[in-house]
Amino acid sequence: MPTPPLAGGPTGPAALRPLIDTVLTALHDGATLRGGPLPAGGPDTVTPRTRTATHPLIPDHGTGPHHALRNLVTALAAGAADPAHPHCAAHLHTPPLALAAAADLAASALNPSMDSWDQAPAASALEADLTTALAAEIYPHTPSPDAVITTGGTEANQLALLLARERHGPVQTICGTNAHHSVTRAAWLLGLPEPVAVPAPTGTLDLAALDEALTELHRPLLVVATAGTTDTGEIDPLDAIADLCATHGAELHIDAAYGGPLLFSPTHRTLLHGLDRAHSVTLDLHKLGWQPASAGLLAVPERHHLTPLHHHAPYLNADDDTEAGLPDLLGRSLRTTRRPDALKIAVTLQALGRTGLAELIDRTLATAHHLADLVTKNPTLDLYDRPTISTVLLRPTGADDHTVATVRRTLLQRGHAVLGRAHAEGRLWLKATLLNPHTTPQDLQTLLDLITDTTADLITGTTDLPADTTDFPGTTADLITGTTDLPADTTDFPGTTADLPAGTTTDLLTQPPATPTATHPTPHPTESDTPR
Repeated sequence: MPTPPLAGGPTGPAALRPLIDTVLTALHDGATLRGGPLPAGGPDTVTPRTRTATHPLIPDHGTGPHHALRNLVTALAAGAADPAHPHCAAHLHTPPLALAAAADLAASALNPSMDSWDQAPAASALEADLTTALAAEIYPHTPSPDAVITTGGTEANQLALLLARERHGPVQTICGTNAHHSVTRAAWLLGLPEPVAVPAPTGTLDLAALDEALTELHRPLLVVATAGTTDTGEIDPLDAIADLCATHGAELHIDAAYGGPLLFSPTHRTLLHGLDRAHSVTLDLHKLGWQPASAGLLAVPERHHLTPLHHHAPYLNADDDTEAGLPDLLGRSLRTTRRPDALKIAVTLQALGRTGLAELIDRTLATAHHLADLVTKNPTLDLYDRPTISTVLLRPTGADDHTVATVRRTLLQRGHAVLGRAHAEGRLWLKATLLNPHTTPQDLQTLLDLITDTTADLITGTTDLPADTTDFPGTTADLITGTTDLPADTTDFPGTTADLPAGTTTDLLTQPPATPTATHPTPHPTESDTPR
């Protein structure tokens, strides 16, 4: 076998071009085979099917680049939960913009390593400018704000606690019961006291309880507020929390991993009033920024707040190199080797501009409100509350928590929808986290129909999967049965021992739920009975 070509250098693009075409075809074919937001059958079906399609992963003799790409990418796409599908709305799992994914390809091909200038001359300059610009969006009134790129909200929150510890010693963290789990994990990882959890009975941190905790606890104290909770998307009263921190001499970190990009929307940025009063802020653009993961940041109001991250390794930032003017990059992260994630973010911001990004944000939030309207009008569904950002909680009227959980799992098992789950006001809710700006009103109505039809199926006992969803590509005979023909270029499907026969069909994952024979028997409550 000849030596495989490289992605970089003058010849790299020519080597990449046909491979990219194979990848794009495989992505298309895999999505066609999947036929919906995720594959049907659950892990008992998807895992063996994927293994059959992709093994052996380390053959004695290679199959060649195009076959391997076609084989594995098609299998991965066929078995993916695709956030670009309007019914894949469980988590803060965004469908990335095509331009951001294209920029990520360039980053992979060039492969700068962001731990020393001689590995990333231009990328390090781009990252420095981007982090300064984004920090200035959060802290517009300080002279030298800065930020560091992170793998996401979890790493950013860990860095926030680390920096507070380096400033003050073993700080006592205080957060709401609505805070992200990474706050507790960060305290554990850093050897800090377990965070004191303040009640959040209405979904946001209770101010009276926070005041009491700040009064009783010994300093140093770090309060963690949340701008966009994972359960409901609600935003803590940031300005009032900052007032309490100032009164009690506590520092404030705001986890705005979800809600932070609202800063770019003139319509919605007022929801973040008080954000600039925090000692540090988490921002995550692979949520409401439509970036491929990862694309997180930790921002601080003054550059010198990041000084504790400095680290010396003579082979990467020798003193004489630094004195000679080579930038020292080790203080920009706790990681050593790391990707130039700034590139895709910068491409997106430059391509869309403030107005383009604001339009995406506003459209997405409007879609969430439209879904809430549809739920309110549906006599068989209850709405938890109007969405703060783009998270909508709903549940079948009169259903118990077991039924709600079963509805969600049935939708997953059938491959019809990916919805999350959240507890609020002592009950379990279905969670739709809307992040797809292309979602239409009809998509939303179809999603609600799937929920109501599945609920009716559970009541009538008609919840079995269609028989043909358990026989999917990856077997060695009778691979696929269904109703639509495969595109011609998908006939060589991964894991087969021969090409599929002409006319093989794939429409397995879009089987409609059984037609309900009864509607939900419990009447919709009056407005005064509707939760929140």
